[in-house]
Amino acid sequence: MATGTIAIAAALVLALTACATAIAQGITASHAMDAIARQPEAAGGIRGALVISLALMEALTIYGMLVAFMLVGKI
Repeated sequence: MATGTIAIAAALVLALTACATAIAQGITASHAMDAIARQPEAAGGIRGALVISLALMEALTIYGMLVAFMLVGKI
């Protein structure tokens, strides 16, 4: 595969995973805040689930970065 194509693929992987994760985390946090506003007594459980889900989303971004690094290693 051409060097330029691999570089573009690595850049696209990083850009898409970062953008998709940022959008997903924003939507998740927004819905969590809405849920806490509706039921303040459930804030602890909602916050715990929010932290776990944000960590899992961030892990997907790290996997995307790993794929990009593997692609860059082929250049």
